[in-house]
Amino acid sequence: MPDSMNRKLSLIGIVLVLLVTINACKTTRSAYKKPLKEEGPSYLFRKLKKEQLKFEWLTAKFRLDLVVDKKLNQFKGQIRIKKDSMIWVSFSPALGIEAARLMITEDSVKFINRMNDTYFVGDYALVNQFLETSVDFDVLQAFIIGNDFQQYEIQNFRASIDAMEYKLSAAARRKVKKYVKAHEVPEIFIQNIWLNPENFKITRVNIKEVDNENRKLEANYGKFKEVEGQLFPYDLNYEISSSGAKVLVEVRFTRILLNEKARFPFNIPSKFTRII
Repeated sequence: MPDSMNRKLSLIGIVLVLLVTINACKTTRSAYKKPLKEEGPSYLFRKLKKEQLKFEWLTAKFRLDLVVDKKLNQFKGQIRIKKDSMIWVSFSPALGIEAARLMITEDSVKFINRMNDTYFVGDYALVNQFLETSVDFDVLQAFIIGNDFQQYEIQNFRASIDAMEYKLSAAARRKVKKYVKAHEVPEIFIQNIWLNPENFKITRVNIKEVDNENRKLEANYGKFKEVEGQLFPYDLNYEISSSGAKVLVEVRFTRILLNEKARFPFNIPSKFTRII
């Protein structure tokens, strides 16, 4: 395999942990049996926003299966989030020695790969070029924790019932103007959101680009457990599809802590080589 492809897969493998869903091991869907009352999108969004995870700090341990180009890689690790500010992830193989570290802010993406002494420092434009999709910090954070996007409009959704769950669908979801940065050309997404009718937690979500529907991010959430009075999905399945290729990620959280201040250490050793 060409060295450039190895670098691409390395970057995709690390960043995708923070993205997308659904593989052969799908999360069990809702077993809700009662007939659902039809509700409008405004009502469903009010319920969604009320029940979504609220936090300032989040720390979690996880186990992860990653499938890239039909090759399975298994990791364990830790993720730390400062809401709307920073995402930090440490990956380790079975032996427990850290293999890679990732840090994402609103404007930058950095990672170090200790397996081959390399590192990457860049912005979302370059990462999205590699991933052949378009995401920002708000989208990443939402996909990780099972919340809705905070910086995007909700006016253009319609509501329906699908497989005994509520479904919200938008043919064109845009970023709210006040969040659009200078010189930024925000993406417009086609989006679907499925809600559990009992607790209004998101069980599944996907987005496609309006100008390229072959690029898709999808996520499934399950095994909800109570964490400090709030429901959190301990099982997540992610998928990214683009140009006929798929990358699959299955995440199983083993411990969740909310609102305990965390550190985000990230030092690049001088001997490491920048790969891009």
